[in-house]
Amino acid sequence: MKLTSSQLAPLLADLPGWRFDAQRGGLIEREYRFRDFAQAFGFMAQVAVVAESRNHHPEWFNVYNQVKVALTTHDVDGLSMKDIELARFMDRAAAALTQEQAP
Repeated sequence: MKLTSSQLAPLLADLPGWRFDAQRGGLIEREYRFRDFAQAFGFMAQVAVVAESRNHHPEWFNVYNQVKVALTTHDVDGLSMKDIELARFMDRAAAALTQEQAP
């Protein structure tokens, strides 16, 4: 089910770092930065396993330590709870990886 603007606003407020874009019916985007390529790739591998199990796949682009992500649900031509839930998982996975590098 496609999220309405009133449903989406409070959900996005709880996703700092994510930016809404109205193109293609609505999507959210975020860029993550990691220590190096291996850490970025490790993040992508973790997300890939979860995305595959949920049959909901991100659009992403990786260069060295950066991973740019866009989430949208093609079946509803916009954003759904699938996108919000995957964004939450991605934020937790990224936070866990970046906390590992703290001294």
